[in-house]
Amino acid sequence: MLTRVRKLAHVSDLHFGRSVESDGRALRLSRALIDARVDHVVVTGDLTHRGRRRELARFEETFAPLRDSGRLTIIPGNHDRLGDDVGDAIMAGERVQASVAPGLFLVQVNSTGPHNRSWLTGHGRLDDEDLDAVDAVLALAPPHHLVVLMLHHHPLPLPEDHAVERLSSWMGWRFTTELDRGRELLDRIRGRCDLVLHGHRHTPCERRPFADVRPLRVFNAGSSTELGRACIFTHVGGSLLTEPTWLDAHAVVPEDVWPETVDGVENGQSQPAF
Repeated sequence: MLTRVRKLAHVSDLHFGRSVESDGRALRLSRALIDARVDHVVVTGDLTHRGRRRELARFEETFAPLRDSGRLTIIPGNHDRLGDDVGDAIMAGERVQASVAPGLFLVQVNSTGPHNRSWLTGHGRLDDEDLDAVDAVLALAPPHHLVVLMLHHHPLPLPEDHAVERLSSWMGWRFTTELDRGRELLDRIRGRCDLVLHGHRHTPCERRPFADVRPLRVFNAGSSTELGRACIFTHVGGSLLTEPTWLDAHAVVPEDVWPETVDGVENGQSQPAF
């Protein structure tokens, strides 16, 4: 039986408005995602650098082909709460929401808070209501769909990106640390979720916190504009088909690399992302 193979792209920390060069890399990446015929793209926060409406407008213009075709899901990051505070423009309404895309059940978690209005308080926030809401929406996940939870802040400790973060961590400043209740979040979703996708730290990383029959994998995409690439997950029937791969912004993706169909779960070899 031939089953549709689908491709999910994870993009994060685009920081539109940081520089002309960075915005140019974002444009090339958007075009590469379209050329690669990805089925869906998630962006896990920090779409903008200073939280300005004009920066968000630039993001929307750049990713309009993916948005207009219904292949884009976005959440805010702490940088999006600066300046004009475009957090609500990115994700209005409840802090935890769910949506269905072909082959995917997406849980969107807004891990930002009012404290993110300051540059020096970039840490995330999860409270009891957020955790209970995640529990509730996961109960709605349809069968044979890959269940993906997306948030901006890292739920587990990660190495600092640069000297300032290392210094602030050494001094015990909260804004560089992982989510206070990140481990509790993972404990709650284990066995019911396949991927946790986040950003915030700009260096990619993968964690596998549990040795369960249904493994939970936690991926940090890093900064897609700094890297010039996006992480691609190939999935079928609610399961990951291969190890994740990287799509370079300048890549040409021939059809035989990612075939449209596969018999069962057999497919070709892929280069691991991590």
